[in-house]
Amino acid sequence: MVTVERTQTGVRIERRLLKVLKSLAEYLDMSLGDLIEGMTLHAFEGKSPFSPETLEKIAALKGVYGLDLTSADAHRLTETPK
Repeated sequence: MVTVERTQTGVRIERRLLKVLKSLAEYLDMSLGDLIEGMTLHAFEGKSPFSPETLEKIAALKGVYGLDLTSADAHRLTETPK
């Protein structure tokens, strides 16, 4: 077990993406923070954090929440004016 120091943060994230992440964390029986930490640590090493079965679940959740964004959209998102 590795001991770490965590900090509370407020981040802004696309609404549908957050719904998929929260649902995935619930499906995997982990906290949203643990899911994000795991995804980030895997990404830093160039590894995929998900099994083929989990990727299928993600695809299903994206359909449920209408998430049509892809990695190609990552640096081109703008917010809807209020």
